Amino acid sequence: MLTPIKDRSAIVTGASKGIGRGIAAALARQGARVTLAARHEDGLKRARAEMETDGAQLRHSCCDVADWDSVRALVDGAAEAQGGLDILCANAGVYPQTPMEDMSPAEWDEVMAVNLRSAFLAVKAAIPHFRERGGGRVILTSSITGPLTGYRGWTHYGASKAGQLGFLRSAAMELAPLDVTVNAVLPGNIITEGFEDNGPDYMAAMIASVPLRRLGTVDDIANTVLFLASDEAAYITGQQIVIDGGQTVPESLDAMPATATGGPPG
Repeated sequence: MLTPIKDRSAIVTGASKGIGRGIAAALARQGARVTLAARHEDGLKRARAEMETDGAQLRHSCCDVADWDSVRALVDGAAEAQGGLDILCANAGVYPQTPMEDMSPAEWDEVMAVNLRSAFLAVKAAIPHFRERGGGRVILTSSITGPLTGYRGWTHYGASKAGQLGFLRSAAMELAPLDVTVNAVLPGNIITEGFEDNGPDYMAAMIASVPLRRLGTVDDIANTVLFLASDEAAYITGQQIVIDGGQTVPESLDAMPATATGGPPG
């Protein structure tokens, strides 16, 4: 059993859908006080309504995660409303798929701003609150794409996610004297609204590339976040945890486990 995080104060960015919503819901189920942050009010209200249960301690705040003033207002407001800050989940991200030849510099900059700059801004804004608290937990949502793998059309996304890991290692060094840990989860192919937009052929191909023969769920990611946010993870910092069903393990498709019938995968 992990030490309870009941009544601890948390912020989750990108919390209106997908992995962020799953992380926020898991923290709320464990009794944390959670601020859901995203760009659009309607999405936040829907996500919050889905999580509302007896005893849930939820609030939401619209935020442009790439804008310093907006992020600072989010973090300061959450800390004031929730009695401080213990857990920051910098999850917000976008992943438009565009071949590099067709990609505009503006699209590259937007992905970098939402995926990478936002992590820096959120952590920077949280530092004084962690200092006042005497510690804290930062969990970034990176990806296997960029740090470990590549895919056509996601040069900007891959670069931003790899950049997050460079950021977290130096951030972990800077924040260690404050007893703040900084770690990252690296999801593989996770079933979300956005993932399903890739179509059935893409989903089938991804399932075929995963040794465990299934796509991940948002709970698979959220459970790891709960661990990294716990007291039991207090001696883990500057690290990354891959959650991909073994997708990045096989050297080739020939190395994949045989199916139940004993034949090759696929």
